[in-house]
Amino acid sequence: MPQPSSTLPCPCGALSPRRKPLAYADCCGRYVEHFDTTPAPDAERLMRSRYSAFVRERRDYLLATWHASQRPATLEFEPGAHWLGLAVRRHRVLDADHAEVEFVARYRTAGLGAGGRAVRLHERSRFVREDGRWYYVDGDSR
Repeated sequence: MPQPSSTLPCPCGALSPRRKPLAYADCCGRYVEHFDTTPAPDAERLMRSRYSAFVRERRDYLLATWHASQRPATLEFEPGAHWLGLAVRRHRVLDADHAEVEFVARYRTAGLGAGGRAVRLHERSRFVREDGRWYYVDGDSR
């Protein structure tokens, strides 16, 4: 019998203090599924939850956590993308309301047969906190 998606390991790859994979519900799921009542407490957890939202194609969460000054009108997902993993390289707090997170996210595009293109997204993202909530502003690709 398949496990409910909330008990599967979180797509962001976060580990417990005992180095065990955290369940989605105990990690990013609490933010993605309950954005109105449970905002991510810091920029790194917002970035991790946004990665999980990309994996789960949660357009609503991604747009809601994108700062209004940079938020696109629409958001499309790469058809057939298979997300392979996330590595957070650095989380830097600039002040109480600004932070940066450097990360590498990997995925494979859909292709013919076993084909497809491997994509490596290396970005230094900027985040801002307004009214107690963190938002993704923009990022520089590396």
